[in-house]
Amino acid sequence: MLPFALAVFLGAFLLFQVQPLIGKFILPWFGGSPGVWTTCLLFFQSVLLLGYAYAHVSSTRLRPRHQAWTHLGLLALSLALLPIVPDNAWKPTGGENPVVSILFLLTLTLGLPYFVLSATGPLLQTWFSLAHPGRSPYRLYALSNAGSLLALISYPFYFEAAFSRQTQSFLWSCGLVAFAAICGWVAWSVRAVEPLPVSPAVDSDAGEATPARPLSFYDRLLWVVLPAIASILLLSTTNQLSQDIAVIPFLWVLPLSLYLLTFILCFDHPRWYHRGLFAALLVVGASAVCHLLFVESNADLWLQVAGYAGTLFAACMICHGELYRLKPPARQLTSFYLLISAGGALGGLLVAVVAPALFDRTAELQAGLWLLSYLVGMVALRDRSRGLVLGAAVGTGIALLLIPTFGLSFTDEVVESLKRYGESALSLYRPHWKLLAIGLALSALFLIPPQAALRRQWRPRLGGFIMLLCVALGMVLIVQLHRSTRAALVATRNFYGTLKVYEDMVHNEHGHHYKLVHGVITHGMQFRHPEQAAWPSSYYGEGSGVGLAIKHLRQPAGQRHMGLVGLGTGTLATYGRAGDRLRIYEINPEVERIARSHFSYLSASPARIDVVLGDARLSMEHERDAGQSQGFDLLVLDAFSSDAIPIHLLTKESMELYLHHLRTQGVIAVHISNRYLDLQPVVEKLAQHFKLKVHTLIQDDSDSWWVYNTTWMLLAREHEALDVDEFLDHVRAPSLKTESMSLWTDDHAALFPILR
Repeated sequence: MLPFALAVFLGAFLLFQVQPLIGKFILPWFGGSPGVWTTCLLFFQSVLLLGYAYAHVSSTRLRPRHQAWTHLGLLALSLALLPIVPDNAWKPTGGENPVVSILFLLTLTLGLPYFVLSATGPLLQTWFSLAHPGRSPYRLYALSNAGSLLALISYPFYFEAAFSRQTQSFLWSCGLVAFAAICGWVAWSVRAVEPLPVSPAVDSDAGEATPARPLSFYDRLLWVVLPAIASILLLSTTNQLSQDIAVIPFLWVLPLSLYLLTFILCFDHPRWYHRGLFAALLVVGASAVCHLLFVESNADLWLQVAGYAGTLFAACMICHGELYRLKPPARQLTSFYLLISAGGALGGLLVAVVAPALFDRTAELQAGLWLLSYLVGMVALRDRSRGLVLGAAVGTGIALLLIPTFGLSFTDEVVESLKRYGESALSLYRPHWKLLAIGLALSALFLIPPQAALRRQWRPRLGGFIMLLCVALGMVLIVQLHRSTRAALVATRNFYGTLKVYEDMVHNEHGHHYKLVHGVITHGMQFRHPEQAAWPSSYYGEGSGVGLAIKHLRQPAGQRHMGLVGLGTGTLATYGRAGDRLRIYEINPEVERIARSHFSYLSASPARIDVVLGDARLSMEHERDAGQSQGFDLLVLDAFSSDAIPIHLLTKESMELYLHHLRTQGVIAVHISNRYLDLQPVVEKLAQHFKLKVHTLIQDDSDSWWVYNTTWMLLAREHEALDVDEFLDHVRAPSLKTESMSLWTDDHAALFPILR
């Protein structure tokens, strides 16, 4: 038993330890977008499917001796491909499809070792069943998930903090060598074992002769559908958290760890999954998610993490708990795992590839919750499960009791925004009053399910109760999706996120404006009135840090060379004068298209404007490697106003690159306005390391509603460049966190110390 346990545990540990490691290597190459991790998960799930397919074919078509030698050969070949560090030659040069590039890079760098590790779990469990007939191999499956969970938890809290990426890669390679040795030991021990004939009427994994339940097509379909829904919810929850906070290993690991924990609990023993309990938690969680989706970015950070992560846990417990109830005899083990992995890969494909191609908004989380609610209703009807019905009824009651509490947990500003939404919701609901009346009439059924369930009698109406809840949830989610884009002139989505253009104050001649929103964050606005169209607005007013920096540049107007990381609507182009040059780095081609089609800042500016598509850091690296120095008088870093910040643009290595392209008398302006992260100590630590003068300028007293309160940081080599009296009127004191703050590098960036 020991060698099997060691091999399964270590293989699973390596399998999931490499996921955040390789993601961290390539994240800066593709702009730090949440789509990078989603695509990585698609790769991992797809290769897992291939590994399980190989294990299934090998265990059903080959004798144990041939299985062992084949697997040992693949292990030896994977060792020959170490180490797994991606070569810099794989860095994108611009114009490539990022999804295809990431999948191709991962396949050639990590494909074979990951494939072999993926196949080892089900293959060793099959060997265990041959070597120890009559003993359940499902405990090994729980052990493999425990190894996976330990790998994920230990990465952000230990390995990422204690070791550089290169050292982590070396340690992982050593682990793979150790795993190959243990797996070889196991393979040698089972090479002469022959499969025993198994009676089709006996379930050999139960530890005793018990009748095996016949499996239907519906059962096998659920082997795919249940993990597919769990995978959809995993990826969509990860996207939601990464979009609203930052694309970092911790926020990748948290949802994936909860996902794996549900596998561990459900496949360890049936006692961990109680249908009624988790049905109630799912209803409460779905209500919480609906609430968070409606209030969007106004919710507290920790409430968002708890709400989305808690709902994911309850949902995955139901998916995997129901999956375990459908487990087959041990002789069908590999086909069971094969279809589970097929479902996981299908969910990943839908979120990473299909959804961005089909939808102009993010709707996967809503769709996943609705599909799960429908599936729970179908399972309740099929199994006549009173537990699911009673749990759903109890969860509905709890959710209704908690609705008033949600509003009390927020600030007055949020409560006011909810009131405004309520008024607008009434205008949306009025045209559908007949549908609402029918819904209210059907809601009388809510009182019947608990009574019937307590009498322990099954009634068809019980299943109808859950289906009614499913309809209600679907209506709420449709309203939320409609609300999120109902006023948008343009709604588009690609690998880098969702973009919407809103038209506001249409009937106010001097207030009429367009606004660009990325996710839920405004990225600029422009008045439609010709006399106001050139006004610098939103984060870029004349009294903002960047406005003051441009005003006091040493180079006179008409001779300035300015760089900008992050285009937005192109508002800063309004400061350009004839003879000035403005070089803008923008990773998302859709942003440039919208900035030119719906905003006129770029076309109206007399300055010479060049837009460079691609990740700013990679573009600047290519320019440096070609022997170029842009010689910027001002370099504006405006990629951090979104809540999902690209961390790789604030590391020591990136600052070295910025200084290479900056004139000696030049100034760097960093926009650090952010609700969840306090970036001031990060930038001040960089300034200390490079011996730069730094000012933090705040604008919080603007009399104009179209100019936002902002925080900018100015850095310069020559201290005299920032010795301006007008700066001192807006300077904020240095952060108290700076001294204890560690310098951000590509290998290490500690996010927890700067959470607000």
